[in-house]
Amino acid sequence: MSQLNKREARKRRHERIRQDIMGTPSRPRMCVSRSLKNIHVQIIDDLRQETLVSASTNEPGISQEVEYGGNKEAARVVGEAVAERALEEGIQKVVFDRAGYRYHGRVKELADAAREAGLEF
Repeated sequence: MSQLNKREARKRRHERIRQDIMGTPSRPRMCVSRSLKNIHVQIIDDLRQETLVSASTNEPGISQEVEYGGNKEAARVVGEAVAERALEEGIQKVVFDRAGYRYHGRVKELADAAREAGLEF
């Protein structure tokens, strides 16, 4: 399968997932995005179309903490950071949006770290 087809397939999966998932003020959507070198996560209120909290391996604090942003260790740090920030904002429950990625590896590690840090989903 070519790279273009893989991207298109992931986008189609994400669209299919998004038909069922919606972030509300009481339970916003936690969307994961990953690349080869980094991982990003946002907590989004879809009704207001607003990002409430975000974390990424590109941020100065997190990038100094991890050696490389494209591994499970970095995903765990990002998951803990986003959960910490969400709890500070008063967000305790979220809907997890894997964005068409398999729930495996870095995506699973990020979700597990966020759960352990106190987020419910």
